[in-house]
Amino acid sequence: MKRKLWVLLSHWKSGKSGRLYGVNHLAGERNPYLQQHATNPVDWYPWGEEAFAKARRENKPVFLSIGYSTCHWCHVMARESFSNPEIAAVMNGGFINIKVDREERPDVDQVYMAFVQASTGAGGWPMSVWLTPDLKPFFGGTYFPPGSSMGRPGFKHVLEQIADAWKTDEHDIRTQAGRMTEQLRMLNSSGEVSGDELPAQDVTLMAFERFTAAYDAVDGGFGGAPKFPRPVIHHFLHHFARLQGLGSVSSAKAIGMSAETLRHMADGGIQDHLGGGFHRYSVDRFWHIPHYEKMLYDQAQLVIAYLDAARLTNDPLFIATARDILAYVTRSMTHPGGGFYSAEDADSMESSDAIHKSEGAYYIWKKQDIDTLLGDVASLFNYVYGVGVGGNAPPDSDPHGDLAGTNTLIRRHGDAEAAAHFGMSPAKVALDLAGARTILFDARGKRPHPHLDDKILTAWNGLMISAFARAYQDLGDSSYLEIATRAADFIFENLHDRERGILLRSYRDGPSGIDGFAADYAFLIQGLLDLYQAGFDIRWLQWADALQTRQDELFEDGKGGGYFASSKTATDILLRAKDAYDGAEPSENSISALNLLRLGAILSQPERREKAVRILRTFAQKIIRVPDSMPQMLVALETARANPAQIVIAGNLRSIDTRKLLDVARACSGPHHVVLMADGGEGQKYLASYSSIYSTLTAIDGKATAYLCENLVCQLPTNDPVNLKAMLTSDNKHAPTRD
Repeated sequence: MKRKLWVLLSHWKSGKSGRLYGVNHLAGERNPYLQQHATNPVDWYPWGEEAFAKARRENKPVFLSIGYSTCHWCHVMARESFSNPEIAAVMNGGFINIKVDREERPDVDQVYMAFVQASTGAGGWPMSVWLTPDLKPFFGGTYFPPGSSMGRPGFKHVLEQIADAWKTDEHDIRTQAGRMTEQLRMLNSSGEVSGDELPAQDVTLMAFERFTAAYDAVDGGFGGAPKFPRPVIHHFLHHFARLQGLGSVSSAKAIGMSAETLRHMADGGIQDHLGGGFHRYSVDRFWHIPHYEKMLYDQAQLVIAYLDAARLTNDPLFIATARDILAYVTRSMTHPGGGFYSAEDADSMESSDAIHKSEGAYYIWKKQDIDTLLGDVASLFNYVYGVGVGGNAPPDSDPHGDLAGTNTLIRRHGDAEAAAHFGMSPAKVALDLAGARTILFDARGKRPHPHLDDKILTAWNGLMISAFARAYQDLGDSSYLEIATRAADFIFENLHDRERGILLRSYRDGPSGIDGFAADYAFLIQGLLDLYQAGFDIRWLQWADALQTRQDELFEDGKGGGYFASSKTATDILLRAKDAYDGAEPSENSISALNLLRLGAILSQPERREKAVRILRTFAQKIIRVPDSMPQMLVALETARANPAQIVIAGNLRSIDTRKLLDVARACSGPHHVVLMADGGEGQKYLASYSSIYSTLTAIDGKATAYLCENLVCQLPTNDPVNLKAMLTSDNKHAPTRD
């Protein structure tokens, strides 16, 4: 058997992967991460009853490995351990081995990540968890080296110890796993007490003070290295600034912290200065050297963060950065049918004939290569982007010397500084730099490209639909509206099971068959509402309305309030998790609260508003205890404190006077406003089916007319954009204004 595995491995190493197809039970899976492991000598199974039944039948513990296809350390563990025949033999002999893509099964990941974090104090991917045959966890961790290293036990040794313990102490292990599972259940429900009161307003101030204390006033960001963008913090700070009143000291502080962080990020190596888009995080405090992976959910949320910052500061850098992200997603992350791909890997081949992958190889440069490609423009480019002979990686960001002599492009000097330094006009500098970036981008494109995870996730597509829809509203580029619409059409046609009235989680060469999770509903509903308010196509509001009803049916906790991550129909998970932590992605409960508030305001539905308030009451104790862990929930909390307000524009959407009123409404509206159209068509009829007041809001004297309403009690209408701006400024003293 060992001889056979070594032969198989030699084929795998030589790239003859076709001979290995079918070695384990992942061979027929379409998921990119599972495909990466289909040729391992490990007898992997996908998550499902086949593996569970085998574990019960053979009375073997389950080894559960959770990761994702663009995860650097997942690749490392795969090379070191899962491709090692000797280690694979131990795994196959003692365990039923299951592979899970955390992006495709976030419910499974959420349950066992909670266990790993509670039992070890840390978490991450790859995640390694050992379970009883009835899926209760008893031991776990993240990355394990193949052999003992720096005080960490080797993976092979851990496997052998656990396999022996199961043979001799199965009863004790099962008892321990049962206790741990009960603790997980208690942890999952702790702090969730639905009461009558919302948290006091001082929790929002408390969160602001904690972010202020964590703020890096030199390099931007919150906390030390590694630094993550965490866009939900920016959304909170922008909302807090408006809440405090633009011009106040605390408002200026909030805007300043966000804007400076976004500027440092835009200048740093965490942004791809040639291709656009942002890498996952910076390994140093300066935003210089990134972990080079790119995630769709980061791109989507950062677009909105930069657009909001542009509204509040009028800094053109922020608009340019948002446009660069959108251009990157359009070019590199979009399926021909309109949906958006999930991620690009950090790792790629160092050269076309290289054997080993290297993190960041696609993105980094040696100075001599830039000099050769750019010729006379090289000195200007190197000055602006910090390129040097010895490379520009800070020593503490490159402990193993992997980046020695290489440069990550970092914007060290602005155009004006470069113009003064080289005796050129700023316009000439900008032109030369644009040409240089094009040359380098084309040259980089000839390198081996990082792996593209081309699965399409409903939730992340919802976030990206929001980004393009918001960009259209703020920037007026009709192509953004077209891209958002195509993506929504793609989801409707491919990830919407119309027969059952549900969403599906993912698509790759066809839908996965995995039912959607609460985040899929929440993020897509948000995207559909943003898309409706961008182009006022009523079908998106209708679908959002229907999906919210379905989300309530499948995920709502009728006893405790809020939404479980997984459906009430789920049968293959240990427990239904429910959380409100706003991390790299906002929580489904935070976004659902905002969706319910918005739907309640649009459709005059107090019952939906009450559902949103119930979510806030459910998590009140967590909000009070750790408000800075729930910044998006705090946005929902403060939105709920305001009365719902509507700005209704009655007129023809294609007319100039209507567009002028819409531009003012969008530029000057507050977070509690919804902007709606009354055009006399199907959209207005649909709104009127919920509240007859909508049927009375019509254009006056044949001119586009604006109505400013609170709870659909409207002020005197106006045809004049100047008057509308004054009305909104009076109604919403915290609204930014743009000339």
